[in-house]
Amino acid sequence: MSIDEILQANGGIQLDIACGANKQPGYVGLDVQPLPGVDIIHDLNVKPWPLPDECVLRAIASHIVEHIPPVAVTETGTRFLFIEFMNEVWRVMKPGGELAIACPHGASSGFLQDPTHCNPINETTWAYFDMDHPFYGFYKPKPWRVKFINWNPAMNIEVVLIKERMEDVPDAS
Repeated sequence: MSIDEILQANGGIQLDIACGANKQPGYVGLDVQPLPGVDIIHDLNVKPWPLPDECVLRAIASHIVEHIPPVAVTETGTRFLFIEFMNEVWRVMKPGGELAIACPHGASSGFLQDPTHCNPINETTWAYFDMDHPFYGFYKPKPWRVKFINWNPAMNIEVVLIKERMEDVPDAS
């Protein structure tokens, strides 16, 4: 079944972001590598992703956010690449859709051991995306709400975010 057929039949897709060769059953796999099970081959750092707005019912991002560069300095100025990544996930998610993220805690040996890990995430990182937290708005990301968070500084973080609508953000312009 094509992605368009899945969208038509189900009113949206479930997206496995950076699925690698381990795409979850029932999910559309998005990855930069043409591995078995990958449905959409695309570099996550290139926006927009080849998906329509608000087509994703739920998404998982397992052990990818720690690989997304937090910032880049370009000729035109500083870009916040992790914020851009999160905003792109927000764009493709339906309002109320859930994003489940798992990654190594930024202070763990699991984060420190991999030379491709460049974005240390901790339990407070998600406050910058949650519109109910005082940190929200500092970088002006698209609005999420933290539904669930679990962490162990020696191991992993698991978080579930819910996409909020822009019109629900206080003082959103």
